[in-house]
Amino acid sequence: MRIVQSLLHKFNWKYYAVTILLLGVALSPVRAQQEGRDPAEPLQGKAQPTTLPRPAGAVARQDVDEKAMAALVHELVGCGTRLSISSWTDPKRGIGCARDHVVARFNEIAKESGDKLRVIVDKYEAESERTNGPAAMENVYAILPGSDPKLEKTLFIVSGHMDSLSSRWTDPVPDAPGADDDASGTAVSVESARLLSKIAAGGKSPFRATILFAAVSGEEQGLLGSRHLLDWTKEQGYTVGGMLDNDIVGADLAPGGPHRVRVFSGNGEIDDCDSSSRELARAIEEIDGREAIRMVFRVDRYGRGGDHYYFYKAGLPAVRFTEPLEDYTHQHQTPRTENGVEYGDLEKYLSFAFMGNVARDNAEALRQLAMAPAPPANVHLRGAVSPDAKISWSAEEDPERAGFEILWRETTEARWQVYDFVPSSGETILKGVSTDNHFYGVRSVGKNGARSIAVPTEPAQRTTPSVIKK
Repeated sequence: MRIVQSLLHKFNWKYYAVTILLLGVALSPVRAQQEGRDPAEPLQGKAQPTTLPRPAGAVARQDVDEKAMAALVHELVGCGTRLSISSWTDPKRGIGCARDHVVARFNEIAKESGDKLRVIVDKYEAESERTNGPAAMENVYAILPGSDPKLEKTLFIVSGHMDSLSSRWTDPVPDAPGADDDASGTAVSVESARLLSKIAAGGKSPFRATILFAAVSGEEQGLLGSRHLLDWTKEQGYTVGGMLDNDIVGADLAPGGPHRVRVFSGNGEIDDCDSSSRELARAIEEIDGREAIRMVFRVDRYGRGGDHYYFYKAGLPAVRFTEPLEDYTHQHQTPRTENGVEYGDLEKYLSFAFMGNVARDNAEALRQLAMAPAPPANVHLRGAVSPDAKISWSAEEDPERAGFEILWRETTEARWQVYDFVPSSGETILKGVSTDNHFYGVRSVGKNGARSIAVPTEPAQRTTPSVIKK
């Protein structure tokens, strides 16, 4: 009898839970709107568009080498300090020790790829209030060239910073292990290079655009390495298609993990139009899935900054990956114990399973973006004081492109939906669809199923409303 009562009790709870869930869905404003409380757009209804599947051959999670990532983090921590104003020549302690380990690992990967990767040490000089005057700096790049002559100068970047910081910001003497900040991001960049160069190793590379895997210095001195990298891309004649900054991506200590990685993106400055950085964040979430990516619509953590910042301010697509919940006792701290609290950015606080997830997410996003056609240009919206939205755009000829997806979303909705697929550029009229109620965008779609980031429509120039005297 007790068994029967127990089963009935469990059944009732399940029933109540389902009932409450259904009531919540039914009463939500979004659900109510979808069920017809607003006029349909268009009124006569619309067939679902036919869309191409995403590219085959996704990076598999089991292909991520967590042991290699852990080994690189251990080597970087073993340099004692990686403050950018520490020694560049000491092979055992200082930032030069870190550079040597990163270069050695990139060279191993380049050899495994049949020398598809080109490794560069980029030396420069920079200065800030944290450098005690002009200081020598070095960035390390591994470049995987694009295979398409028209897109090889489009550059996708994944980056981590190899420098670290103790509690004494301009003192190279104390230890600054920097396991999470940012040996973790450096390891993600390097592992992404291994995963993608392996794909490119056999025959013609599927990557139409060029991919650059970076480990920069000077981040803790004021984002010096990334600012120099931005200048370097311009000097080399590249157009940045997307910049993925990985900084503090190694820990996931909260109960209930693994959790999603946060991806930060800024809004930009165009009225009624999100920035290319936010479109990059949307593309990453769509590629990797909502279960992996948590979009955060801020440029960065509150009151803080990272290496994507100068790219974002230049109007380029740039986002930051960061772990779900930071522990500030393990950032920018000289290792010590005070009042029973252990301070220090140490290896033992890392989760290489989580870090491996982040590496996979970066690599797959880069894989698809580098396979995609160029984004459309001159994307505009017309049709004010009209029953129809008119969307126009242009694009160069591309035999590998299947067409374009016209995107729309409620102005209060974070994510795009596909309104229609069209084979060629020009103007498309969305009959019976208001210009006012939605945001619109367009993206290119390759025959391989790879999508460019979306380009939102820029509305026609607003004029000052006339004053009507009564």
